[in-house]
Amino acid sequence: MKWALLSVWDKTGIVELAQAMVKNKFSLMSSGGTGKALEQAKIPFTEVSNYTGFPEMMDGRVKTLHPKVHGGLLGRRQIDDAVMAKYGINRIDLLVVNLYPFEKMSGQSLPLDKLIEYVDVGGPAMIRAAAKNFKDVAVVVDPADYPMVTKTVEGAGFTEEQRLNLAKKAFARTAAYDAAISNHLQSLNAAFPPTLSLQYSHGRMLRYGENPHQQAAVYGTSGIAGAEPLQGKQMSYNNYLDVNAGTALLREFEDPAAVIVKHNNPCGVSIGSDILDAYLTAREVDPVSAYGSVVSLNREVDKKLAEAIDSTFVEVIVAPSFTRDALETMKKKENMRVLVLPERVNADEVRAIDGGILVQRTPAYQENWQVITDRDPTTDEMAALKLAWKVCKHTKSNTIIFADQKRTLGIGAGQMSRVDSAKIAIEKACAPLAGSAVASDAFLPFPDTLEVAAKAGATALVQPGGSIRDKEVIEAANKLNMAMVFTGVRYFRH
Repeated sequence: MKWALLSVWDKTGIVELAQAMVKNKFSLMSSGGTGKALEQAKIPFTEVSNYTGFPEMMDGRVKTLHPKVHGGLLGRRQIDDAVMAKYGINRIDLLVVNLYPFEKMSGQSLPLDKLIEYVDVGGPAMIRAAAKNFKDVAVVVDPADYPMVTKTVEGAGFTEEQRLNLAKKAFARTAAYDAAISNHLQSLNAAFPPTLSLQYSHGRMLRYGENPHQQAAVYGTSGIAGAEPLQGKQMSYNNYLDVNAGTALLREFEDPAAVIVKHNNPCGVSIGSDILDAYLTAREVDPVSAYGSVVSLNREVDKKLAEAIDSTFVEVIVAPSFTRDALETMKKKENMRVLVLPERVNADEVRAIDGGILVQRTPAYQENWQVITDRDPTTDEMAALKLAWKVCKHTKSNTIIFADQKRTLGIGAGQMSRVDSAKIAIEKACAPLAGSAVASDAFLPFPDTLEVAAKAGATALVQPGGSIRDKEVIEAANKLNMAMVFTGVRYFRH
């Protein structure tokens, strides 16, 4: 006789699974809420307490923690048969368990004495026992696997490979569960836990990493990490980085906006009267760099815009939606990846370094824009400053951005010297810089960057402020009749 033990918090699909198992000559054991669900569905089962001869107690805290349960899961066929027979232990061939929802409840600000009741003890113990004995026992921890289980029990039964795959999934689930409990409890009196446990699922191998000689994979089920193309080649390591950078900047804008990214830095950014206007303008900021770029848009793509995108080699296009005609049009570029812009996922930033990781969190904050020169920015200058500052926030340091009210004009990024960033931005400018605004991601330690920008035609500048030489820079701005704003917030990106 084949036995299955069912003990689940999430009852989704459990009745249908139980019916299939009974139909295929499984005897069922259950308890608590799962038992009540089976009873209401008139599915025959043995109550765990009747099987063990030991009552469920302590408000359900103790029910499956018994040698007759764990012996049935851990007992090795042939090797432990005599011991199991001596103590009346049934072989449990299939375990179906999902756990108390600690992860969900830990986000609901419950007092600790109530939250701790959502720490499952018996469930993980049974899962680990069954997974350890995968040669003889199948363990199922995910309701999404129930259709596969039904098909299997209706057929030839589980193969050892299937049981091993289920065991891998089971150990991953208990590891994630323990990590969630550990991280939450250790963070009760600290911003970051002394020991941080991380787990990401849905790992997919990529063709290679940043370069062909490197190996890589992507993990995650949501946000950019979970995004899969509607068409085109598999996303690459660099594609994911560029899409992540582009969409982060894109989310700064409410107006129709286009962000074009190359090598993790924006090379063209524009807002427009409509999304086609925004895209065409952004592309013209740096048409050379736009070749082979990643394009992020915050409005639906129609056929006309798709045709414009197709006219340039684009690696990835990401937008909230695409019309049917647009998708048909973009099929002509069969290698171009087409992504639907996912919902933003708010999470800590994690970066690997030799021997460990860095974890960064950005709490709610507010910039404090303050005009510190004799002259206030004009309305047009202020609009240009705001656009330049948004782009500056998402560009690698040292960063200097020239912009007008609608688009970036020149971008200088990733230089060791801020003056060099300014010179690069001027050299790459797509239009005359007379009357433009400039943003610097960090304070200006000397007036030289401001003077270079002014010579190129800029009339307004925004920066965090905070240098010991702020007075000299302010005096230089006044002398050049430049309006300057301090924000009080620095935006380094390394």
